[in-house]
Amino acid sequence: MELLTDPLTHAFFVRALAAAVLVGTVCAVVGTYVVLKGLAFIGEAVSHAAFPGLVAAFVFKVPFLLGAGVAAVGTALGIGLVIRRTRIRADTAIGVIFVGMFALGLFWYSAIKGFVADLFSFLFGNILAISTGDLISLVALGVVILAVVLVLWKELLYATFDPLAAAASGLPVGLLEYLFLVLVALTIVVSLQAVGIILVVAMLITPAATAQLLSIHFNRLMLLAVAIGVGGSILGLYASYWLNVASGATIVLVETGAFGLALGLGPRTGLLGRRRREAAAP
Repeated sequence: MELLTDPLTHAFFVRALAAAVLVGTVCAVVGTYVVLKGLAFIGEAVSHAAFPGLVAAFVFKVPFLLGAGVAAVGTALGIGLVIRRTRIRADTAIGVIFVGMFALGLFWYSAIKGFVADLFSFLFGNILAISTGDLISLVALGVVILAVVLVLWKELLYATFDPLAAAASGLPVGLLEYLFLVLVALTIVVSLQAVGIILVVAMLITPAATAQLLSIHFNRLMLLAVAIGVGGSILGLYASYWLNVASGATIVLVETGAFGLALGLGPRTGLLGRRRREAAAP
C-alpha cells in the first residue's frame, strides 16, 4: 500500500498524476479518430512543428503553451491546406512542412546564447515539474478539446468513416477536417510537458492502436483507448517515481507493453484469437 500512498504525500506528484489522467484521456479520445483516419504521421509532424513556437515563447517572454499552440495549430492548418489545394501526396507535404518547422526551431534554438533548460525539457517531457498554473491551463485546454469532440461526435465519426457520403448529406467535410487538425494540434500541446515532443505521438497513437486490436466497435474502442491511456499514464508515472527514471519515457514504454500484450494475446491477432478459431473449426 505504501507504494501507492507515499508518492501522494508530495504535491508535485499529485499535480503530475492529475496531468497524467488528463493527458491520457484527451490523447486517447482524439487518437481514436487519428488511428481510424490513418493520420499517425500528422501527429508526429505537428508535435515537431510546435518546437519553434516554444522557442519563440521563450524569446518573447510569453507562455510556452501559447507559443506551442500557435505553431502547432498553424502547422496543422497549413498541412491541411497544402493537401487539399495541391496534388502533392499527403505524406510528402507533411514531411516537407514538419521537417522545415522543426529545423526552424533548432536554428532559432542554436542562436540563443547559453543552455536553455526549459526548452530542452520540452523535447523529452517532465511531467513531475508541472506547476499549479500549468495544470490549470492544461485542464482548461483539455476540457475545450473534449467538449468539442462531444458536441461534434456524430459529425466527426461520419466524416471519418465515409467522407464522401458525409459531404453528399450536406456536412461541411472540409471544415470538419480543418477542425480535426486543430484538435490534434491542441491535444499535442496538452501532452508536450508530459512526454515531450519526441514521444508525444506515442501517447496519441498507442492507446487507440492497442484498443483497435481488442475491439472493432467504435464506442468500445474509444473507451478501451481511454482506459489504456489513463492506466498506462498512471502506472508509468508511479514506475518512474520509484525507479527514478524519465517519466515520459516510462509512460510510453508501459503503453507500448500493453500494445505488445494485445498483439500477442488479444482476441483478434493473438493467442486467444487463434484458440477461438481452432475451437470453432470443424
